[in-house]
Amino acid sequence: MTPIRHNGSDSDPVLDAVRDCVLAVGVRRTTLADVARRAGVSRMTLYRRWPDLRTLVGDLMTREWIDVATRAIPESAPDTDTRARIVDGLVAGVEAFRAHPLFRKIVDVDPELLLPYVLDRRGTSQEALLALLAEALREGHADGSVRAAHTERQARALLLVVQSFALSLRTMTDEDDPDLDSAALLGELRALLERTLTP
Repeated sequence: MTPIRHNGSDSDPVLDAVRDCVLAVGVRRTTLADVARRAGVSRMTLYRRWPDLRTLVGDLMTREWIDVATRAIPESAPDTDTRARIVDGLVAGVEAFRAHPLFRKIVDVDPELLLPYVLDRRGTSQEALLALLAEALREGHADGSVRAAHTERQARALLLVVQSFALSLRTMTDEDDPDLDSAALLGELRALLERTLTP
């Protein structure tokens, strides 16, 4: 397994190659031979790091999703409290995640790839997101801007909420109705997050 990458500028030619293959034809039609050819490495080089394509795609998703999350969280500013940073970051993260080309391709072509992480177990990217959330929540508890609660439980509840918005928002929107379009529902997400985090 490759290490978690926290910055999109950290490029790995193999992960870049599998991303390009998946964007072109989807996961099911991508082979390790395709990835090796595109990355300019041998298949044996791939097998030394990844036992199969599913593991390789899992590492790609981890890299991409953590990059989305870290880019969405605004920098600390003197006039912004931690709660505002968390809420802004989570709403922006949902928007960025839904617009991400890899996520859109997987949802459109290979949605079953996401089911284990929704129904059965937490993945590496979810664990990393929980760690980011817990760190931010602890800062909010310390500065008094976030409702005091069990940090890990609070982080998990927040991830459940934003994960459902990221994965299912399009099933609930009516883009022809400004009261029910994506922007309106993301406004409701913002209100939910504010209410649950306000002391």
